[in-house]
Amino acid sequence: MLPARHRLRTATDFSATLRGAGAARSGGRLLVVAGRYAMPVGAARDDASGAPGVPEHPSADRPARVGFVVAKAVGGAVIRNRMKRVLRHLVAARLDRIPQGSDVVVRANPAAAEASTAELAAELDRALDTVVRRLGSPVVVSS
Repeated sequence: MLPARHRLRTATDFSATLRGAGAARSGGRLLVVAGRYAMPVGAARDDASGAPGVPEHPSADRPARVGFVVAKAVGGAVIRNRMKRVLRHLVAARLDRIPQGSDVVVRANPAAAEASTAELAAELDRALDTVVRRLGSPVVVSS
């Protein structure tokens, strides 16, 4: 079971993780994993265009949070709910590999409905390792 403090809950958090500045993504036939370091309130720099920038320092004091997207294309309600349970279980066993202060979204592709748990685990491992590597180390600004 994935502890409540490690769950993404708001649409804003999901959207920022999937489309935000500094996000990394890796996908395959079964899953797509996207991640980013969370932006603390008031920590973003603005560039010349006025668009929100990359955070100067991530919220490293906050635990990693994970959200799941399982669309209707994956299957009916029973299949989607089973998929979410399996993914939560797999991610809970891998929380130590996700850096503190980061947000991750795992999206199941339609082919995931027919995949075994072992296949999902292997693809999750590969995609999660790629996203964590692409995120690199957080940039911490010392005062």
